[in-house]
Amino acid sequence: MSLRLCIAQISSVWEDPVGSLEKVRPLIAEAACQEASVICFPEQFATGWDPMSIRHVQPPDGQITTTLRRYACDFGISILGSFREEDVPCPKNTSMLIGTDGKVHAKYSKCHLFSPAGEQLCYRPGDRIDLFTLAGMRCGIAICYDLRFPPLFRAYARAGAEVVFVPAAWPASRIAQWELLIRSRALEHQMYIVGINTTGMTPVDSYNGHSIISGPDGEVITRAGEEEELLYAVIDSARVEESRGSFPVEKDRRTDLYHRLLKKTDF
Repeated sequence: MSLRLCIAQISSVWEDPVGSLEKVRPLIAEAACQEASVICFPEQFATGWDPMSIRHVQPPDGQITTTLRRYACDFGISILGSFREEDVPCPKNTSMLIGTDGKVHAKYSKCHLFSPAGEQLCYRPGDRIDLFTLAGMRCGIAICYDLRFPPLFRAYARAGAEVVFVPAAWPASRIAQWELLIRSRALEHQMYIVGINTTGMTPVDSYNGHSIISGPDGEVITRAGEEEELLYAVIDSARVEESRGSFPVEKDRRTDLYHRLLKKTDF
C-alpha cells in the first residue's frame, strides 16, 4: 500500500483562528488537486504554539474542528490538524485526523509537555495513543517534544503503526536535533516518521521549517527548506515490511532485562 501525503509547512496567523483557517483553505484545495490523500499542519497551526496561552481553547466541536471537517468534505482529502482542546481542569494540546467523510478518525493529546517553557503549567498531558488507517497504512500521531521519548514510538510500533505524524513548533536554535531525533525514531522502530514543522517569527520563538520525512532505515526521503511550502511525498508500507523482515530488531529486544535494570537503585 502506498500513501501520497502533503506537508503544509506554514506560519500561523498569530492567535487568530479565523485568519489561519482562511489561509489554509487554498492550500488544502491545492493538495487535493495534487491527489494527496492527506495534508498535515504544524502544532497548534490555527493559533500558533504558545505554552502559556489558553486563548482560543475550544471543545471538540468548536470552530477549528468544524471548519476543518467541512474542508475535508469539500475537497475530498484527509486533514491532520492541531488545536487547544478544552478539558478539565486544564486544556490539552491535541492533534486529530479528519477523514474525507468529515469525521474525526483519531485524536491524540501531547503526552510529554514541554517543561523547559512551562507548558505543564497551563496544559495537562495526554495518556494514550490512537491509530488510524490511510490508504491501507496504519498511522499514529505524536507532537513535537514527544520526539525525545522513544517508548512512545515503540508503543505505536507494537500497536502496528507503520508511520507516525509529528506536528511541531520546533525552534530554529535546535533544528539539528529535530532531524536527528526524527531519523533516530524512524530507524529504531523501523517506521516512517513525518515531521511537520512551522516557520517564521512568533512572540515565543523563531522557527525555520525543515519539515522532514524519514524512512524505516533512518534515511531522509524528503525535506523542506526554511520558508512556507507544500511538500509532497509517497510512502509505501512494503518498505516497512521489508525493513522489519530483513532486520528483525524487535525479536532481539530484552524487555524483561530493561524492566529489571530500571528498577535497580544501586548504580
